[in-house]
Amino acid sequence: MRRPLNMKKIAAGLGAEPTDQVSASGGYFGALQLLADMESRFRTPAGGGRPTDPRWTERRLVPLARRTLERLEAMSAQVRRQEGVNVEPMQLAALLLEKTTEQLSEGRIREVVSPRRRARR
Repeated sequence: MRRPLNMKKIAAGLGAEPTDQVSASGGYFGALQLLADMESRFRTPAGGGRPTDPRWTERRLVPLARRTLERLEAMSAQVRRQEGVNVEPMQLAALLLEKTTEQLSEGRIREVVSPRRRARR
């Protein structure tokens, strides 16, 4: 298993100061960041089974449109094929949900939840 990177030590070696975590959005760099998150967070449970994030303690049913599930399936298949990381569609969905909730501001949340308000303005 890989050792986690010590970002403080790397920053000191480069003569830099570590800052808060920077997150990429979409595109190639966003995909690389998501892949790095999966590799650093997913662990195989002691009793065996599918690797998962040990901090995920809540289980919920999330309704999805067929098209969304198909897109998640295609994306997770692509990650498995190109990167060799075994991720299931709903694990990918959970990671994307966490990332998105961390990045959305209050104003943007209102826009997403109430798209009709934007149209009336």
